Amino acid sequence: MPITTCVFDAYGTLFDVAAAARQAASEPAYAAMKDCWPQLASHWRLKQLQYSWLRAITGAHTDFWEVTRNGLDWALDAVGLAGDPALRQRLLDLYWELQAYPEVPDMLKALKAAGKQTAILSNGSPDMLDGAVQSAGLGTVLDDVLSVESVGIFKPDRRVYDLVGQRFGCAPDEVLFVSSNGWDAAAAAGYGFCTAWVNRAGEPVDRLPWTPDTILSDLTGIPALAEA
Repeated sequence: MPITTCVFDAYGTLFDVAAAARQAASEPAYAAMKDCWPQLASHWRLKQLQYSWLRAITGAHTDFWEVTRNGLDWALDAVGLAGDPALRQRLLDLYWELQAYPEVPDMLKALKAAGKQTAILSNGSPDMLDGAVQSAGLGTVLDDVLSVESVGIFKPDRRVYDLVGQRFGCAPDEVLFVSSNGWDAAAAAGYGFCTAWVNRAGEPVDRLPWTPDTILSDLTGIPALAEA
């Protein structure tokens, strides 16, 4: 069936999760981050994901903002900056203002011009996602923003992917699901979505029962893929 609906993961897919650490490192007050910010950003993102998986497996759900704070605390400890509460607060504040990747606005505009429905499907809590969408100016090119908070469990639980059909009334094979997380794109493929993995870092494919249908280096090719 033709693709009617294009759904995007938020963090790392539309929004640059390293932007908070990169911005803080550029500010004179946080010069201690100048050399270690890439490591901190990597630690922060990895722990954020790991904690979401562990909470899903153990049934210990909390909102994504708590997971984000927990991941940052681990990352600051790992790079030796855990004793700077001002830095911690600055990084958390910046996370509400993450930049979109440069190609995102035009890509979403092209999808809307082609008559596609567009949405975010994210682990993020509704208020976090609203802050990111408004900060990046994407509100007019998204039909909805779907959060796991409505089902109380993180990806890759199938109940999260169910939200797309419930909202848009579409079959799984009418959906192009796009994520920067290989495991997320793989799980969505297993669910029945057409999937694209935005592999900006050139990482190996995860060894899982399913694989993404398409692998891209950025989001520029998504409108053409949705029409193919």
